[in-house]
Amino acid sequence: MTMPARQGIDALTEKEKQTLRLIVRGHDAKSVAVTLGLSVHTINERLRDARRKLMVSSSREAARLLLDAETPENLGDERTGEDARSAANDVGQAPDDGAAPARRRLPVLIGVMLMTFALGLLALTLMPGATQAPPAATAPATAAPDAARQFLELVDAGRWSESYTRFGAAFRKLNSEQVWSEVSQRVRPPLGAVVSRTLQGQETIPVPPAGVEMLKFRTRFATGGEKIETVTVNQEGGEWKVVGVTIE
Repeated sequence: MTMPARQGIDALTEKEKQTLRLIVRGHDAKSVAVTLGLSVHTINERLRDARRKLMVSSSREAARLLLDAETPENLGDERTGEDARSAANDVGQAPDDGAAPARRRLPVLIGVMLMTFALGLLALTLMPGATQAPPAATAPATAAPDAARQFLELVDAGRWSESYTRFGAAFRKLNSEQVWSEVSQRVRPPLGAVVSRTLQGQETIPVPPAGVEMLKFRTRFATGGEKIETVTVNQEGGEWKVVGVTIE
């Protein structure tokens, strides 16, 4: 790898690297946004900054350069000791296909008070080739905020088993109720009781089979202060099921 390319890689932020790793695995900006619970505008900004730093015109090319830099042979040639271990850990922190096991992300969840229980599980559900039957009936989008609120209220109350039933089949297939409960108990209680929760916005993400709804709430916790909760729901069997939830 040339020196300018290496300097560009070193200049990337962790968020930009995370975004490029998803791009190299076949995602586009929209599906990356859904996976990470962010707006498409935010993802496009990350990609634009990454392209500028790497001096390329294509996000795919930027992603390829990062992939080349993080392959074992490159890491072995150019990084040793702590640098090599740091790079290896950095690769491991990003979901391979958006479906990283919850236990793998546990240190990140606790360390920065970030709840990402379903990070990327949405992407798995929506990726081409994923097995998913069309909904038996269509639930109105206006019902999505209520479904999200009900789920969050169960989490607030520590009713882990009941909240687990509100997840879609893709999440439940990859994450057991025990995993969900263990992660929830470590991450949610430190935030304290909910002081207020206000719906800030609802965005429809037009992905098959019937699209998903991304709900953002501005929530103030007694201990954790003000956070943005993002709950993404998908229609399943005529009901809105949770496929992604973050608190940051």
